[in-house]
Amino acid sequence: MRKPKTIIEKIWEKHMVHQEAGKPDLLYIDLHLVHEVTSPQAFEGLRMNKRTVRRPDRTFATMDHNVPTIHRNIIKDEVSKTQMETLKTNCEEFGVPLADIYHPDQGIVHVIGPELGLTQPGKTIVCGDSHTSTWCLWCVSIWYWYK
Repeated sequence: MRKPKTIIEKIWEKHMVHQEAGKPDLLYIDLHLVHEVTSPQAFEGLRMNKRTVRRPDRTFATMDHNVPTIHRNIIKDEVSKTQMETLKTNCEEFGVPLADIYHPDQGIVHVIGPELGLTQPGKTIVCGDSHTSTWCLWCVSIWYWYK
């Protein structure tokens, strides 16, 4: 009798695009969450290679790390201001939906995913924020135990 598969193994297998011995598996990603700190390099890489965002409909951006908690429209730090302006410009250029500082859905990237229903059980999700994977796994765990 074979050992039953875990929920993670099932999700992994469902999203497998390519598998080769001795190399990392290639998985299909259902959702890409983007914020202003880690995305500029990625957008610049796309631009340099004359590429587009393959699935802007499966990408969602928010201003997160540099948003002031009081007087959000007064950004004193020039690096923060530049990162937020760059994200806005990149999202406009590449057609990525953006919850900027004035948008009602703006918030912490790994929190708004579940709040907005973007993060769903069984999805593969990537984000440049290390906390996001913890939240996604938590959502899968809750779904698995309480379905």
